[in-house]
Amino acid sequence: MKQFEVGKKYTHGWISNSEHFTTWEVVKRTDQTITITDGTETKTCKIVKKLSEWREAECIRPFGNYSMCPILEA
Repeated sequence: MKQFEVGKKYTHGWISNSEHFTTWEVVKRTDQTITITDGTETKTCKIVKKLSEWREAECIRPFGNYSMCPILEA
């Protein structure tokens, strides 16, 4: 399974706008959480275990869990 690495940048798109992307940098990680920053805001997100197993890569939801939420994947 792919894992998030401290210091690397990851990008996700938005379902509502295919030309809009957000890039996050991993600043810290534990076995269950990932701390990310976009340069102005820092968030700590829980790794979504079942989704990560299905995609074979760690996944987090930086903006919460709703029907069209972006998913950041390692």
